[in-house]
Amino acid sequence: MASLKSLFQPKRDVDMTSGSIIRHLITFAFPLLIGNIFQQLYNAVDTWVVGNYVSNEAFSAVGSVGPIINMLIGIFLGLSSGAGVVISQFYGAKRYDEVSKTVHTAMLMTLIMGVAFTFLGILWVPLALRMMNTPPEVIPEATAYLTIYFAGVIGLMIYNIGSGILRAVGDSSRPFYFLVVCALLNTILDLVFVLGFHMGVEGVALATVIAQGVSAVLVLVTLMRTRTCIRFELRKLAINWDMFKKILKVGLPAALQMAVTSFSNVFVQSYINHFGAHCMSGWTAYGKIDMLVLLPMQSLALASTTFVGQNLGAGMVDRAKQGISRAVMLSIVTTGILMVPVMLFAGPLVAFFNADPAVVEYGSLFLRWITPFYLLSCFNQIYAGALRGAGNSRAPMIIMLCSFVLFRQIYLYIMANFIANEIVPIALSYPAGWLVCSAAVVIYFYRVPLDKNRLVEDKKG
Repeated sequence: MASLKSLFQPKRDVDMTSGSIIRHLITFAFPLLIGNIFQQLYNAVDTWVVGNYVSNEAFSAVGSVGPIINMLIGIFLGLSSGAGVVISQFYGAKRYDEVSKTVHTAMLMTLIMGVAFTFLGILWVPLALRMMNTPPEVIPEATAYLTIYFAGVIGLMIYNIGSGILRAVGDSSRPFYFLVVCALLNTILDLVFVLGFHMGVEGVALATVIAQGVSAVLVLVTLMRTRTCIRFELRKLAINWDMFKKILKVGLPAALQMAVTSFSNVFVQSYINHFGAHCMSGWTAYGKIDMLVLLPMQSLALASTTFVGQNLGAGMVDRAKQGISRAVMLSIVTTGILMVPVMLFAGPLVAFFNADPAVVEYGSLFLRWITPFYLLSCFNQIYAGALRGAGNSRAPMIIMLCSFVLFRQIYLYIMANFIANEIVPIALSYPAGWLVCSAAVVIYFYRVPLDKNRLVEDKKG
């Protein structure tokens, strides 16, 4: 019992403005990486259960709705990333009153958006499924899953803003612990609802919503019981307009980028759906494996965001730059190591999710063609994360929208209508976008001073 209480109470903030840079990056990114792996298990377990115990249509439904969910959730995640950057810079500058104001502004913003997104998400489902050219046999299952998911989406939002606040002050361990608990709960509930109560995709969606609700409660308890500047108190819940403007400065471009990219992916999914349910299922299995391979670089990108935010807040520009170069190096090494087994064991990895021979053939094809290009993403992920940590999310937004939306849609249209309307050229739209984005973001990074858009002004007098 004492150890359980200690999870919520002690000071676990980490000041990244001194000490070993690599140690800070690894100790921050590692629990974040493991936590993200467990977060991916939410959907991975969902797809595994429906792929093995429900139907191929249910598997396609659960696996293909990601762009629809990310369309709305991406808006919130962008804004919450803005709150994390503001908090990390004020924390680095040791401006703890401003940290507290930002925390309470971000929490109230989340509650308001949670209510709005519940209703918008449910209303958005039928139109989005039509826009993706979803096969008729998949629509009932996809509609059921998404309706339940959006009905409980506020739990996911509260967890994400709360864990973002903790990470902004260097605490990535407790969000990890909470994800482990909730991923295990989600797995148990999936099996109970699907195998025990035969609830199909409705049971899978309900299990996810309950697990996300538990993670929200855990992170709220942590913030309400901490003794540090990120302590959450209901009586202080209010919008501080100065902090809100700073959150919007960083978060709004990131929100726009995530929302528009996800909206674009709705159309990318429509190109995949054109090849039928087996191709959809193969793409779904590929996507689950793809996300796991991308997690190390994404965790290091978040680590670089916090590292750069704290060090720029303290005025330590050179140290911030050193952290970025080390994060890129770590990202390339870990991603390169993971690529090898993915390519060697592509077939068994896909079969784990769905053993249908046609599905395995499609999924293996995607993995073997796309995996070699993962190294390209290391550059755009780390440098974009560093720029956001500096308070500059506008440049990554523009670059990523041009690369992942404009360029990718032009590529797909030309490929499908004029060159080769075949699945491999269509799937390669993703690596093509990564290449353009990485080149552009690296060029921008080395041409614009890192601290140009620093959010925290030095105190006078």
